Amino acid sequence: MKVVSLFAGAGGLDLGFKNTSGFVLTWANDNDPDAVRTYNTNFGGGCVLADISTIASSEIPDADIVLGGFPCQGFSVANTGRRSDDARNALYLQMLRVIEAKRPLAFVAENVKGLTYMEDGEVLRRIVQDFELAGYDVVWKILNAADYGVPQRRERVFIVGLRKDLRAQFRYPEPTHSNERDTGLPQWVSVGQALMPLPDPDLHHTLSNHTYSKYKLRFNGYLGHRMIDPDKPAPTITARGDNRGGVVVLHHPSNERRMSVRELATVQSFPLDFFFDCNQSAAYRLIGNAVAPRVAEAVATALRSALLAAGSTFAEGVSVEARERS
Repeated sequence: MKVVSLFAGAGGLDLGFKNTSGFVLTWANDNDPDAVRTYNTNFGGGCVLADISTIASSEIPDADIVLGGFPCQGFSVANTGRRSDDARNALYLQMLRVIEAKRPLAFVAENVKGLTYMEDGEVLRRIVQDFELAGYDVVWKILNAADYGVPQRRERVFIVGLRKDLRAQFRYPEPTHSNERDTGLPQWVSVGQALMPLPDPDLHHTLSNHTYSKYKLRFNGYLGHRMIDPDKPAPTITARGDNRGGVVVLHHPSNERRMSVRELATVQSFPLDFFFDCNQSAAYRLIGNAVAPRVAEAVATALRSALLAAGSTFAEGVSVEARERS
């Protein structure tokens, strides 16, 4: 299944699909040089640096799946001045343009939880309606990363669409972990447990990106200044701040320093060998903007199951429709 990714960022959503049998990444795009360089370093290339609005649909390869974590700053609850007419909110229309042109079997979009109640839910209803009018059966759901073994309480809305003629039914993945003790599932993974194997960044080590912000710790309850409980998943990692050292970074569960880039990436479920090919502040920002790869993999697995159940067959990882095109 050929996958095209828009607003790819560092590639968290893409990594989930790469790690799922039956999908192959063929083309990606972002307008952030740090994101594109990091993506290409880890995926062996394939990510184009450009504003998506300047790329003609004819320049984008045909695809079976289109991914799009369209920028969320306009939707985020962290943006107190958010409005439905924020220019950044209209970027989903670029994803819609590509989907209408390529007619993929399915698409997956991800955004912040705040999108679901912005303008009393009208913004999300409008987005879903646009995708439905393009010929897709659309379902959305808020997923908590902690429910899938990620050591972070991170709620994000996923929007999945399957082309109507497939008559496919998508079911969101069931949680693999729980905060309740009577479910039979493993308990949520704590941030202390997740970071325990990592060496002290102030001692000799061989990990990449294992440096941390020296910004002074404060404990006032506000974002970036909260005590971290090592026995619970971390609070949501954010990308608030700027690229000049002002990115908000969570405390390490020791509450004696900030998390390193490598530690924050681990809390997002990135593998240890994933290299952030940029400066420290940019790396923090890329991690905060990323989709947790472990959640992305759960969604990718569920999507593959839905397509298989609908009769879309796999042969050496290539769909029937892709074979016909070739």
